[in-house]
Amino acid sequence: MKSFNYFSPTEIVFGCGKISEAAKITKEFGKKVLLVTGSSTSSVAPLVARIKEILEAEGLEVKQFDGVIPNPTTDSVTAGANMAKEFGAEVVVGIGGGSAMDTAKAIAVEATHQGTAWDYNCHTQGPSEKTLPIVAIGTTAGTGSQVTQCAVITKTSNKDKSAIWHKNIFPKAAIVDPDATATMPKSVTAQTGFDAFCHNFEAYLSVNTSPLVEVMALDAIRIVAEYLPKALENGSDMEARSQMCWADTLGGFTNSNAGVTLPHGLGMQVGGHCPHVTHGQALAAIYPEFTRYTYSSAIEKFAKVGRIFNPELDQETDEAAAEKACVEIDNFLKKIDLWIGFKDLNVSKEDIREIADCGQVLGDYLNNPRVASIDEMYEILMACYERK
Repeated sequence: MKSFNYFSPTEIVFGCGKISEAAKITKEFGKKVLLVTGSSTSSVAPLVARIKEILEAEGLEVKQFDGVIPNPTTDSVTAGANMAKEFGAEVVVGIGGGSAMDTAKAIAVEATHQGTAWDYNCHTQGPSEKTLPIVAIGTTAGTGSQVTQCAVITKTSNKDKSAIWHKNIFPKAAIVDPDATATMPKSVTAQTGFDAFCHNFEAYLSVNTSPLVEVMALDAIRIVAEYLPKALENGSDMEARSQMCWADTLGGFTNSNAGVTLPHGLGMQVGGHCPHVTHGQALAAIYPEFTRYTYSSAIEKFAKVGRIFNPELDQETDEAAAEKACVEIDNFLKKIDLWIGFKDLNVSKEDIREIADCGQVLGDYLNNPRVASIDEMYEILMACYERK
């Protein structure tokens, strides 16, 4: 049995109604609070207003930065960091999906360091302990950002999507309240839910995995397989919402310790070159070809996941079950209405060429059981262009 380390310093406050504890949790880290959110017209605006009232009722001074955008950019982070510095923020509270929480983390860095958040990305030594404390409040169930040391940002000037990856941006606390996810549209539920599956599946496959990660990842995969369709069928099913929030959180634990693999590295580049494509959409487009490229290098693990989706594969050999796992994942994508190709997402063949050429900028591909060359990445992505 190989040796491994596991680290997760974030306090988890989990359960329906836990938003009510936002002030008690936040004031442990400071009295001047920068809220980092999407626009005031977003579907979560009423929740943001409620949290702001809860904080102010406890005597906390609150300033709101509502400039979060999907696929956060260095420009949006700088705008938020400037507000944090002018306000003298002592703690940053990110409210929303992965984009809001990642933006909050990046602001916490840039507000306390020279230069910009980009100067502290994963190709550098990273930010120092001067980083402002972060509290994360998720309103989606898929990114796991509330418990990771990762903040994904894009430098739009050169279409470069990268991430800060450092222990100093782990949120100090995460409020995981399934009630906060109830307003998610069906499409967002599907896309973020599939992202939760991908985090766990890829951490399970990763060459850096560990026995602890494998146990959590398999549990999360079982949860997503059962409860994501239920959450899509009935968005008011709070048991399904709660289970998906737990799978999401498990995905943060597994991702932060074992990393992700080839689809995430490529999916990040899709977002950098084509910011209109959501992360979940990019992963959904890539997965059918990724699974077929990889399964023969991880027979036992693909077989085990295939049997989660279809217990009848218990009667098959591992080799047969692993191959059929690819079909089972295809069927799951169809079931959650994410059977899509890049053509559906307005990603051109020229874009695909550029995306593939940048496919090794991030090291995620090295975690894959089968390591792809640039040419192989291009072949995989081109095979994902049009879905039949």
